[in-house]
Amino acid sequence: MNAACDAPPLLLGCDFTCAPSRRKPVTLAVGARQGNAVHLHRLLDFATLDAWQGWLQSQPAWVGAFDLPFGLPRELLQAWRWTGPWEAGMRRYAALERSELRERFKAFCAARPVGAKFAHRATDGPAGSSSSMKWVNPPVAWMMHAAVPRLLAVDAFFPGLGGRAGSPRVALEGYPGLLARDLIGRRSYKSDAMAKQTADRRAARDELLRRLEDEGSARLGLRLALDAAQRERLAADASGDALDAVLCLLLAAWGEARRSSPGPGYGLPPESDPLEGWIIAAEPARPVFSGAGAGDARPGAARSSAADPPPRRG
Repeated sequence: MNAACDAPPLLLGCDFTCAPSRRKPVTLAVGARQGNAVHLHRLLDFATLDAWQGWLQSQPAWVGAFDLPFGLPRELLQAWRWTGPWEAGMRRYAALERSELRERFKAFCAARPVGAKFAHRATDGPAGSSSSMKWVNPPVAWMMHAAVPRLLAVDAFFPGLGGRAGSPRVALEGYPGLLARDLIGRRSYKSDAMAKQTADRRAARDELLRRLEDEGSARLGLRLALDAAQRERLAADASGDALDAVLCLLLAAWGEARRSSPGPGYGLPPESDPLEGWIIAAEPARPVFSGAGAGDARPGAARSSAADPPPRRG
């Protein structure tokens, strides 16, 4: 047997921003799983989206968890009368200018009562994540607008949604706040604002890393393996970007270990919504998709082509 075929896959965790720069790049954590330990090999920063996309394209195979939403709420799509499968909807979404999307979002919200302005996906409750239609605080709608078309362009497969079935590049939706809350509750561990980069937040990052290494994540059954230099870099990064990428790396490892699970695979719920998607390792409290409404068709195997959550990046 070819030993290369048995090699563990390249695992990626991505902390994304829709407008990267040298000061605020897209960050990728690259690593591998050995048993129940996830080893961080390196951290990569990309100051442009083209550079990030080019690196993903250059790697023949990977399983990555990306800190951004992969789908819009079904309720919003029905209000817009967007029918059809996920990929067609994402390409339609990406083809619209943000200014037009912003007006569409605002019109949808204006017609809804106070306290329920935004539609949510089924995964948002279990994961504690923001609505994927939010264009500010955090602007996750623009993150999806920037990233999903580029992931499609590198022929990634999105389990349960679409993309290129059978591709060796597998994209999963990750959310680092899910793991952080498990380990340190709602303590804030990061900020982009210099005035908020406090000793308390540094202590929270230290505690989060200590627990990931010593105890691991009970949700995932995995622990993080770091050397001293890596630990210091993650703890010293007051923005939390590198740490969030590493949390996504752990989520990718969990998903890859469950690639043959029932349904879409990769540990995703068998009945996850084929338009909305699902955040990896979030546990559904009930069946999440009944098969009713717009765009019900699930991608086939032969297809070719509550409380405020910790914010994702913009």
